[in-house]
Amino acid sequence: MKRSKWRTRFAGAYCDPILRSWLTEPDSLTARCQRASSAFRVRLLRYGKGQALADEAVEGKVGRHPAWVREVVLECDGVPVIFAHTTLSTARRGRMTRWMAGLGSRSLGSLLFAYPGFKRGGIEFLRLDRCHPLYRRAAALGVGRKSLWARRSLHRLGGQQVLVTEVFLPAITLLK
Repeated sequence: MKRSKWRTRFAGAYCDPILRSWLTEPDSLTARCQRASSAFRVRLLRYGKGQALADEAVEGKVGRHPAWVREVVLECDGVPVIFAHTTLSTARRGRMTRWMAGLGSRSLGSLLFAYPGFKRGGIEFLRLDRCHPLYRRAAALGVGRKSLWARRSLHRLGGQQVLVTEVFLPAITLLK
């Protein structure tokens, strides 16, 4: 099995302290964004059946079979601050499948942190470069950096699991 490049700790690379605080936030990023801005919005970019990314299949995360893929951008005061990519296997049906289909432009985080049955796994980190498909999708939002920090975590509810990856855009450091 291929070894993941995602890490549970930062591995020697410098990271702005404000950005690090966002990356390591244990609670809902949605709630933190709402506290940090006067106008918060989730903009749905894409939702539908697709293929999990290659690094989402590592170590039993989601798998290389068809998945429900949802991509959104979180905006604070009209500025994109986080690009979020979520995958949910199509192999099992359940509450998460119905909930994801009905979210629209609502935040998945507000559901994950409000519903008592969810269990969150550990947070993993990766500095994405231009070779990573999520970097390219985030860069389409007008980001002109060599690399972007991302984090991901697996959330379980019953027999289903959803992998949430958040890519932090440069404007995130303007928020507290």
